Amino acid sequence: MSYLPSVAVVGLGSMGLGMARSLIRAGHAVRGFDISSDALNALEAAGGTAGNNPADAVAGADVAVIVVVNAAQTESVLFGENGVVSAMKSGGVIIACATISPAEAKRFAARVEEAGLHYVDGPISGGSKKAEAGQLTFMASGSPAAFAAARSALDAMAGTVYELGDQPGIGSSFKIVNQLLAGIHIAAACEAITFAKSMDLDISRVFDVITKSAGNSWMFENRIPHVLEGDYSPHSAVAIFTKDLGIVSDIGRQAKFPLPIASAALQLFIMTEAAGMGRDDDSSVARLLAKISGLKLPGMEDEA
Repeated sequence: MSYLPSVAVVGLGSMGLGMARSLIRAGHAVRGFDISSDALNALEAAGGTAGNNPADAVAGADVAVIVVVNAAQTESVLFGENGVVSAMKSGGVIIACATISPAEAKRFAARVEEAGLHYVDGPISGGSKKAEAGQLTFMASGSPAAFAAARSALDAMAGTVYELGDQPGIGSSFKIVNQLLAGIHIAAACEAITFAKSMDLDISRVFDVITKSAGNSWMFENRIPHVLEGDYSPHSAVAIFTKDLGIVSDIGRQAKFPLPIASAALQLFIMTEAAGMGRDDDSSVARLLAKISGLKLPGMEDEA
């Protein structure tokens, strides 16, 4: 039996916990850390080991998978107090999964590599269900040595691993293009279903028809059931797209590239977050539009 590298997963949210469980099912020894005690308990119930902090989680690990929300959290986990980089053994590999700007990915990679570690710029797509099933898409870049060190862990977590180049930052660039489309598609889906409600249509029937028609999108099919059920428990929060489309906007502004549709979608997410729904599911854009229009979507019947 070939040796399976030990893996640490830092960040056990809706994505990270599923990724950790996929690694455990594949036979890897997994330690993890999260600020949530419930997440740590769930990791242990799955057969993993809870660490006391990021450094403790990665002690002795061959691979560290960092599944936090943004660049600030990634930087803190990597280089802050009890950070991963200071605790990990030389030659280990870090797979950084947060959606961040390409410039930040390059900066983090340079510091990690200076410390004698490998770095895979490895943002992910697919949602919590695919994380749980080990079927995520990785848009990854890094050196051949980094990919070699990360291979078995990537295979356990992914349905598809795109190796997009040998320089960190390329993977993050691909992910930002994906997030531009994803954010626009969520905003459009929410606008469409609320527009249908304004015409007094049976929105469940609208969902059935559109998902079999040319106007369908993956996001319409994935997010609109949340609206139909009136359940805005966060699978992916509004604040995620405020951040990600904000990165898109920043890159466009710096490059003098026009992004009119992405900018309109960004404003919808900002408005939804400003209305107090930043931590709710990103399909809450539909609730915002309904409130503005005086409509009642499922789950809104008791709202003022």
